[in-house]
Amino acid sequence: MDALQIVMIAVGLAMDAAAVSLSAAASGYANEPRAVFRLSFHFGLFQFMMPVLGWLLGIGMERYVSSVDHWIAFGLLGYVGARMIGSGLKPSDQDLKADPSRGLTLVMLSVATSIDALAIGLSLAMLKVSIWYPSMTIGIITAVLSVTAIKFGNKLGAAFGQRIEIVGGIILVAIGLRIVLSHTLG
Repeated sequence: MDALQIVMIAVGLAMDAAAVSLSAAASGYANEPRAVFRLSFHFGLFQFMMPVLGWLLGIGMERYVSSVDHWIAFGLLGYVGARMIGSGLKPSDQDLKADPSRGLTLVMLSVATSIDALAIGLSLAMLKVSIWYPSMTIGIITAVLSVTAIKFGNKLGAAFGQRIEIVGGIILVAIGLRIVLSHTLG
């Protein structure tokens, strides 16, 4: 597997994290440097760790993980997306409570957006490819694309206000649905 193929895989895997980052920023949650760091660091870290975990699980576990990974991702993304939609529908004078850059919500989003990377790790184990270079590349590209998406999302949030949180929630649910459909329909 050459470097270009690894970069293409990394960009593909980073798209979900970038979309979530864009949604979080557009919703007003990533306006400060610490939130930007938390989102991009965690998304990059989980995208780095999941291929390693998948690789360690090896060939024997692939059929068990691949049969449920899409449902786990859908459940996590759907839950967070529904909370964002609900928060966006509340009157604007109420505080928004589901900050995606903190706590359990951040962990759930990090896991949900990196589940596909677990399958990549399993695939790399079958191909007998060393995992460290691909995993580092995937993690770094994910972090960089997340920061880029946050910068763009902040501009959208300033332009559209609280309504963008509803859009962000819908995007998260749509990402979850896309993951389920791509796994169930082939």
